[in-house]
Amino acid sequence: MRREKINIRDPFVVLHENTYYLYGTRGPTCWGPATGFDVYTSSDLSDWAGPFPCFENDGSFWADRNYWAPEVHPWQDAWFMFASFKSETRRRGTAILRAQTPRGPFTPWSEGPVTPEEWECLDGTFFVEQDGRPWMVFCHEWVQAGDGEIWAMPLQTDLRAADGAPVLLFRASEAPWARLVHHSSGRDGYVTDGPFLWRAADGRLLCLWSSLSSAGYTQGLAVSETGRVDSHFAQLPPLFEKDGGHGMLFRTKEGQLILTLHSPNEHLRERPCFLPLSDTRL
Repeated sequence: MRREKINIRDPFVVLHENTYYLYGTRGPTCWGPATGFDVYTSSDLSDWAGPFPCFENDGSFWADRNYWAPEVHPWQDAWFMFASFKSETRRRGTAILRAQTPRGPFTPWSEGPVTPEEWECLDGTFFVEQDGRPWMVFCHEWVQAGDGEIWAMPLQTDLRAADGAPVLLFRASEAPWARLVHHSSGRDGYVTDGPFLWRAADGRLLCLWSSLSSAGYTQGLAVSETGRVDSHFAQLPPLFEKDGGHGMLFRTKEGQLILTLHSPNEHLRERPCFLPLSDTRL
């Protein structure tokens, strides 16, 4: 299957043992009832095999809708999926699943969402600080917070639960390009989506994130003011302003830095895009 035929949002790529693994939110079931996630595999980032189900709700999982933004990370001889879920009785939050390989199958690992139970949260991402401590960075959703927020929270070493209180990194309105949006509930606010942490070649700690600008869905960028995750992040110029976002960074087999995001931001037309970057662009 060619990349252009894959309908997913929130693409996330892992390179492991010479194979690329591509995860994302299933396009057709993004906004309603959902049952799982898929993975695609490739040797060249152009032709992909799949989709292969890597997580499926067998009827015992707590969430039944809004299965969003799966990310997969290696940690302590296993692979962990961070993904957002919601049910009629539980607020949206990021839960953690576990598998022995990046292909899955992933099974629930945390006891429900790891994000604060009383908050509407989404898009948790994994980050290991230079001292080896694991963290999750996530969004406090704008439909509840008004001015969408991005927070960092330490995790227990086994990644089953939080290991401390969350720390506010920034609010969406701090980006001069962010546009006020109107929700169907009648609330106005600023969107925060898709944080992803990256240690740049010069040592700076960067946070990719997305919101809405006058050009549409936009891939933003911020930088830690102290070089640590538990810090305020200052806003930098956006990376992409052509109706695309929820991006992440990875390196190819050859060492090329790639920004992947979904574009356009239109239901059933979303596709993963791969955009080469130089380290100096960051």
